[in-house]
Amino acid sequence: MNKPLISRLTSKGQATIPADIRKALRLKEGDRVVFELKAGKVTVRKLDQMDRAFLALADSAFEEWNSPEDEAAFRDL
Repeated sequence: MNKPLISRLTSKGQATIPADIRKALRLKEGDRVVFELKAGKVTVRKLDQMDRAFLALADSAFEEWNSPEDEAAFRDL
């Protein structure tokens, strides 16, 4: 796949991932994708098990900081 693939952005900010890309990444309905922006270029990849494990760990580690009191304290920063 050497040619650029084009997708149109909807009013909701959604774009269809072209079939060739979905096939190459083995994406299926319900999969999560990761967008990374570096030096003005975006890469898209499938969220893998390591990413999921890290996100679960991060969520549990910072759970205690996710309260209305914390939101109020940090709102104006």
